[in-house]
Amino acid sequence: MSILMVTGIEGAHNCAAVVGAELGTEVEVASGRKAALAALRRREFAAVVVDETLAECDPAAAEAIWEQAGLAIPLQVNFALSGAARLIREIRAALHRREREQMLARRAAAVAIETELKSTVAGLLLHSQLALSGGEVPTPVADKLRVVADLAGSLRQQLSAPIETRTRSAA
Repeated sequence: MSILMVTGIEGAHNCAAVVGAELGTEVEVASGRKAALAALRRREFAAVVVDETLAECDPAAAEAIWEQAGLAIPLQVNFALSGAARLIREIRAALHRREREQMLARRAAAVAIETELKSTVAGLLLHSQLALSGGEVPTPVADKLRVVADLAGSLRQQLSAPIETRTRSAA
């Protein structure tokens, strides 16, 4: 995880060193649009912090930086008014917010997958049991349908168990 600071302000490298030491990450400084775009082409960043002065003076440059930032968290800060402590708070808050959003997205995806799986398994179980209840099923087919029904029933029980129990039993 590294951070890109885009500012032409004097002392930016000192500020970057303080931010990097406090957050335990590498902080790269780009003095303008060209340097920022070159850095963004070279690698990914966790956050891109653009000086508000640059964004106001050259909105097209700021827009180009945001477009190339990829999944990096975009932050716009007035370096002239903000000290390193405030910058650290802003970056830390943004990174924590991103972590929470990703965790919530993972949970939502897991719930959606689990719901879809439960529905599919219920359908398999229902259809295999319906097919078995018909009297004209040949014995080899009935045996295979019983296996499918048993497997679907077993999977249904596993899906009904709380997630913590499933992860412990899988390990």
